[in-house]
Amino acid sequence: MYQFAYAEIVDESSSEMRARERHAMEETIRLLRAARESGPGTAAEVDALFYLRRLWAIFIDDLKNPENALPQELRVNLLSIGAWMLKEVERVRSGATADLTPMIEINEIIRDGLR
Repeated sequence: MYQFAYAEIVDESSSEMRARERHAMEETIRLLRAARESGPGTAAEVDALFYLRRLWAIFIDDLKNPENALPQELRVNLLSIGAWMLKEVERVRSGATADLTPMIEINEIIRDGLR
């Protein structure tokens, strides 16, 4: 009886966590789209890049945790994407690129995978 209740709680917690991650990804995408519309160097771009960087830093920390339950290959792939995201943020901030579309598209793919 207690095992069943515990399993339900763990399953619900996992579902809730994915929902929170999906919501954070949706917010990232919304901010990036607004930044793309506003253009380079705007407050919208600064806000979007700051949010994106913070979110991916959190994801990377979690993915590096040995207690993370995701399969190793998926964790490695997501860590690679996270490293690319952080590099891309710096490229935008430095003026090396102004194209936010790749970051938007990759975050959309990951968000959709959380459903």
